[in-house]
Amino acid sequence: MIHLENITKIYPNGTEALKNISLDIKQGEFVFIVGPSGAGKSTFLKLLIREETANFGKITVNGYDLMKIKRQKIPYLRRTMGIVFQDFRLIDKMNVYDNIAFAMRAIGAHERDIKKRVRFVIDMVGLNGKEKCRPNELSGGEQQRVSLARALVNNPEMLIADEPTGNIDPKMSFDIMKKLVEINNRGTTIIVVTHEHELVKKFGGRVIIIKNGEIEVDQQLPTKYHPLKEIDNIDDNSEEAEQ
Repeated sequence: MIHLENITKIYPNGTEALKNISLDIKQGEFVFIVGPSGAGKSTFLKLLIREETANFGKITVNGYDLMKIKRQKIPYLRRTMGIVFQDFRLIDKMNVYDNIAFAMRAIGAHERDIKKRVRFVIDMVGLNGKEKCRPNELSGGEQQRVSLARALVNNPEMLIADEPTGNIDPKMSFDIMKKLVEINNRGTTIIVVTHEHELVKKFGGRVIIIKNGEIEVDQQLPTKYHPLKEIDNIDDNSEEAEQ
């Protein structure tokens, strides 16, 4: 599903964001990407969705060679994945239903299929009864659920969540993570970038720690609530070095 081989990314200002990293993420995995600011996490995600291109190495995502992919093929790559952002990125003038349906309308889906699928994902994320609400009428946690539903509506092979609990309270954070686990149990590959170390410890799964552009730790947590000493040692106050 994801294959990185000796990937290096250097920005024009000379910042070496990723340094010769290699990893594989298989279909159906649940992976946490953890690290301090400036570690290379954002660059890693940008490479996966082809917002950035590596300088050296090989990267394959969902069957696409991202070092050789043509510009017109990039939208097709992105249709194989759903993306959940920390700042939600909802359309203020649209209600919940239309925010979610927008993702299907953008690819030309039939309205009959849109109606059926949107209702399904609204139920999946627990937003029944909120269909006609505008984003400003929802709590932060509810807005993140809308963002999650929108990411899922086109039934992607992979879901990427970039700091999905960064703007919501601890209880809502836990609820969002439980939803991601449920989605993963249905077969969708989940990649979560987060600074919420306690959530990582509670939910377990595969944890990849990036520091200074390199993979420092790549380990599988066998059970929930498993202690992870390496995470406790991460310095979140590191100076931001990424672009």
